[in-house]
Amino acid sequence: MAGGKMSARQKMINLMYLVFIAMLAMNMSKEVLSAFGFMNEKLASNNVSTTEKNKQSYANLATKASEQSEKFGKLNEQALKIKKYSSDFYSYLNELKSKMTTDIEVKTDYESMDKTDFLDTYFFKGDGFTPEGQEFLDKVNSYRTNVNTELGSGNSYESLINKRFNTDEATNKDGKVIPWLNYRYEGFPLVASLTNLTQMQADIKNTEADIVSGLLGGKMEEALSLNNYKGIVSLDKTAYFAGEKVTGQVVLGRYDATLVPNKVILNGKDATNSVKDGQVILNMSAGNVGEKKIKGTIFFKENGEDVPVEFESKYSVIAEPSSAVVSADAMNVVYRGLDNPISVSLPGVGDNNLKVSATGGRLTGSKGKYSMRPAAGNTAVINVSAKLSSGKTVNSKKTFRVKDIPAAMGSVRNQFGTVRMPKSGLSNAPISAGLPDFMFDLKLKVTGFKIKVPGQLTIIVNGSRLNAAAKQKLSKAKRGDIINIYDIKASIVGNSYKLKKVLPVNIELTN
Repeated sequence: MAGGKMSARQKMINLMYLVFIAMLAMNMSKEVLSAFGFMNEKLASNNVSTTEKNKQSYANLATKASEQSEKFGKLNEQALKIKKYSSDFYSYLNELKSKMTTDIEVKTDYESMDKTDFLDTYFFKGDGFTPEGQEFLDKVNSYRTNVNTELGSGNSYESLINKRFNTDEATNKDGKVIPWLNYRYEGFPLVASLTNLTQMQADIKNTEADIVSGLLGGKMEEALSLNNYKGIVSLDKTAYFAGEKVTGQVVLGRYDATLVPNKVILNGKDATNSVKDGQVILNMSAGNVGEKKIKGTIFFKENGEDVPVEFESKYSVIAEPSSAVVSADAMNVVYRGLDNPISVSLPGVGDNNLKVSATGGRLTGSKGKYSMRPAAGNTAVINVSAKLSSGKTVNSKKTFRVKDIPAAMGSVRNQFGTVRMPKSGLSNAPISAGLPDFMFDLKLKVTGFKIKVPGQLTIIVNGSRLNAAAKQKLSKAKRGDIINIYDIKASIVGNSYKLKKVLPVNIELTN
């Protein structure tokens, strides 16, 4: 196409043809990048689903271990160790993936993830590996070795595990032997490596699922003997006034309503007629003040013989209280401008029989759960009145200190104080505000701030993002400069309370 003498027209046609071919290649490249991204999303979604299934399998095995420790105890210990190995390795991969996409604003913009720079510099140095690259390789090898060691040499999953987490050298299409890390991660687009790591996480989850299912599979066919059941006394209360009725149930550890005993002895007396839905219903006098014991035997038929299941529990009978118990759910302080959760209870008295009021603030709620919004003073008082079953009235009160909401702090990317980040990141990142370590989860909205670039005039910004003037000043900043963002204006979303102040946030430019 380029040889021989060609007219200017023919040269133009050939040039346009080459441009057209290049455009097709670019579009195909973008489609491939997007395809990797969509595959990554699918794998991530499947990992979430597999994680939930694994949780159920672990819980099922733990239940079996608690019921029959001789059968399932050792298997459960193995599963817990494999779970820890898997969780640690999975979390490490999550952190690595997070580092790979730190500077990407839109995490689903896969077409922009075509660079190979990150892992090429993070894993490799010259002809060798960086400490981070060696750490990654060691993590893969350690996981494979630890799981195989825990299951024992020659286990039925050894070949599968070795295949999934194989790090042997590979031979490329030219017949050259290449280290596994280079073969799998050097020179690949970011989105391809990201998908590769997500696939490795999927291998972890599938390995867990295969192993736990196998551990259970060999034992589930064995019948569960009733000798492994334990009787449990479940009382409605743990302490009673003298003369009260003790109410509650005696149930089997599996809480199976279909397991109905043929005989029950409770405190030396026949209580077979008190059985309902597999539970022994308790209804007896509490007795005098002091510690009491409930014990007995539930009999079941197994292989034609009575199998006894013993149960025993204790409860205390206490004297009637003389004062209420009031506690603040957050702490012994209530905050101005907020609905502070307050719990009110009186031992032995139902929530419906309590009369609760407040001074120094507005109280709302019922049945032991209230919200207090303090007034303008420095203290608020909760008053409680209750009438006991004996007819005696109990009055009590609790005083709380009233404090203002502490000063908020400016932040960028959910970081406070001095934040290190590139200039381009600051240019596009919103300025936020928060209340770190504050017990209430309040959402703050930034409406304006001032930004000071070294050697430049201070710029006033309305809203939460840098305006054109601020970006222009920021463009003149150099690496290592400290950008000061201060006089931040913020408000609490859905609340008219005026914040006292918002502390500044400083940005140290990394480039």
